[in-house]
Amino acid sequence: MGTRDNLRRLLSPRHIAVFGGDTAAAAIRQCRRAGFTGTIWPVHPRRTSIEGLRCYPNAAALPDPPDASFLAIPRDATVEVLAELAARDAGGAVCHAAGFAEDGETGARWQRDFVRAAGRMAVIGPNCIGMLDYLDGAALWADQHGGRRVDRGVAIITQSGNIGQNLTMQRRSLPLARLVTVGNAAVTGVAELVEALLEDPRITAIGLHLEGIDDPAGLSRAAVRALQRRVPIVVLKTGRSELGGRANLSHTSSLAGSDVLCDAFFRRLGMARVHQVATFLETLKYLHVHGPSTGARIASASCSGGEASLLADLAHDHDVELPPFADDTARRLREVLGDRVSVANPLDYHTYIWGDFDAQRDCFRAFLTTGFDMHLLVLDFPRADRCSPEAWQTTLDACLAARRHTGAPACVVSTLPEGLPEPVRTLLLDEGVAPMQGIAECLTAIAAARQTGLAQETADTALPLDPATPAPPPGSFSLDEWRGKRTLAEWGVPVPPGSVATSAKTAAEAARDIGFPVVVKALSETIAHKSDVGGVRLGLTGEQRVREAVAAMAGLSDRFLVERMAEGAVAELIVGVHRDPQFGPALTLGAGGTMVELLHDAATLLLPVRHDEIRAALRRLRVWPLLTGFRGQPPGDVDAVIDTVAAVADYARGHAHTLVELDINPLLVLPGHGGVVAADVLIRLGTDERGEAHG
Repeated sequence: MGTRDNLRRLLSPRHIAVFGGDTAAAAIRQCRRAGFTGTIWPVHPRRTSIEGLRCYPNAAALPDPPDASFLAIPRDATVEVLAELAARDAGGAVCHAAGFAEDGETGARWQRDFVRAAGRMAVIGPNCIGMLDYLDGAALWADQHGGRRVDRGVAIITQSGNIGQNLTMQRRSLPLARLVTVGNAAVTGVAELVEALLEDPRITAIGLHLEGIDDPAGLSRAAVRALQRRVPIVVLKTGRSELGGRANLSHTSSLAGSDVLCDAFFRRLGMARVHQVATFLETLKYLHVHGPSTGARIASASCSGGEASLLADLAHDHDVELPPFADDTARRLREVLGDRVSVANPLDYHTYIWGDFDAQRDCFRAFLTTGFDMHLLVLDFPRADRCSPEAWQTTLDACLAARRHTGAPACVVSTLPEGLPEPVRTLLLDEGVAPMQGIAECLTAIAAARQTGLAQETADTALPLDPATPAPPPGSFSLDEWRGKRTLAEWGVPVPPGSVATSAKTAAEAARDIGFPVVVKALSETIAHKSDVGGVRLGLTGEQRVREAVAAMAGLSDRFLVERMAEGAVAELIVGVHRDPQFGPALTLGAGGTMVELLHDAATLLLPVRHDEIRAALRRLRVWPLLTGFRGQPPGDVDAVIDTVAAVADYARGHAHTLVELDINPLLVLPGHGGVVAADVLIRLGTDERGEAHG
């Protein structure tokens, strides 16, 4: 069998072999507790039975090749047993032992042996707690956990065993269907697991807790398939600090750190990124109940002006809309609430109808007629040990009755996590209403649902990342600007007309032939930012001015670039590419010119990139209004910008094996349909043989 078939066997086993002593016995107990109905075979070289089951001395003695094995044995024995299982065509294994790649060079050598021993098996670990299947009851897990069987729910893959165990203990009524702690992921990685989980229709959403992304291209392929299958993915990615100490010649690299690239990766694939464990769980819960949406227009109701104000502020922070009620909805609400209540969204319905089931039901029926994407009832139950919750229960019952009548999407949200007791959460889930614990968490989930829903709308055109390419050869050099512009022009990037590389002696004559005004620059492969050292002269209007300029720059170079000066630009942009060792070529565009670092207004895209993604990135920039016509100024040629950025991306993909970084700064955007001009270009290539780089 192939690795993919073996992964299916591991995730849905008919029989499980358990290797080890007391830890293996604990795994057997966990399987029984979870209700596993398949066969369990303990394996131990000396014991005759474990947990009342007959023991087998080794893998060769097992009645059949096991679909799944749990190895709770030392590192050395783990590698030996893996090889024995692979020889028997076993499906896969979960390996508990530590001391592999996380443990220095000695451990790394053991991990290489581990990978070789696994053969075609699917293997989780090493250095992991295990995996839990709350759908069918297979618990390859030797410690305590807090989950229970479900018919459908979310799957979570985590690179941390302790966080994984904590997630099983959650008190948020998240229906957890599967949990996999991948540990070192030496054989089977996150991407393969996502692909396998997508085959199970009982999985409603997938959560990923990632410390790193080892295979961006593979994970991108899995994420595209998730979009096509309409299964949302939520990501909790840790390690947001920037990589430091990297020397860069271009502005682009300083604008696009490692976490920026992670954000770009998740955004392009519709993977909703969150930054806290609580938000991770709440977002998965919301998506389990309501699924993705293409909008984030909400209505909110509470009996408190303070809650309404808090929710309005947080909605603004999360880019969630609170549109005004339509006239018919507002009229119906006034009929129920009377003149003493100001009808607005968010709605403070006051306490005049508190405890009155009929009045509250009618209020909520009117409230649920907005047609918005989601309706929120803010409600915190009192402490049951000190207070009487009857009035709050009446409010909840009235809301659910109204929701059954209208069928409108709704969730109940508490300001504090403990404001929704477990029996209330269970009731809401049974009614198809998400019990959301925390206003900010709820709004984050709604925004995430929109991000995923919009990405699913374009799933048929979603593109995975290009496969990883080898790093460029050691060493690097820059093309001078004339050669850089010639190179990009061949790929469709507009450059100033009539550019000439010339000597000081013929520069004035070249300028006369081009036509004034002109720009003169010192040509050099070693000066990255010519304006910083006086290597640029702009707006020269005569031959004498050109002679004076080249004389002033004589100490910088004996070759000069003369070109016609582009005038009347409505905006200056930067378009650049730098090579990331993890994600490959990354494209950055933003506000350009001499203020690039000060403004720090940039968006980053990974390759390949579509035209609509480029346009969306431009719209995220603070300088976007300059491109569309700001305060009566003419709009810029946005289509030409998009075409040029796409041409740069094509060049970067075509030279992925040699390109280190590329900058166009500024890219001058001309008004109307005047196009764009790459006014300054830097290209740095990594190679030991310069001639091969331009072939």
